[in-house]
Amino acid sequence: KKKKKLRLSSYTFFFSNDMHSKTYSRLGRKGGHRMAMLRNMLTSLIKHERILTTTPRARALSPLADKLVTYGKGGTMHHKNLASRIVREKPAVIKLFGILAPRYRERQGGYTRVMKVSRQR
Repeated sequence: KKKKKLRLSSYTFFFSNDMHSKTYSRLGRKGGHRMAMLRNMLTSLIKHERILTTTPRARALSPLADKLVTYGKGGTMHHKNLASRIVREKPAVIKLFGILAPRYRERQGGYTRVMKVSRQR
């Protein structure tokens, strides 16, 4: 029997498990679970304006929250639709566009801050 040759193409890195040049944290979860968790945390962050979570989760959440505030600053219907895809509750989207976005109108990014509350256990 002949052995089949393995043909490598330029797209094999999409299917591999290697983490070379990946800039996001996987948080020990598969993609769907990770995105669902981050969406829930974003909704809570908008609703309560602060949440208590672990440092890696907060660092993964921060760029997404900044992106949502940028959508809020845009203020168009298109930006509202983009934000509604991520945020789970309609009152949170209304708060994002009505209260949070005008608050950060003058700031050019860096809307979230990760603060250490207690010692690591």
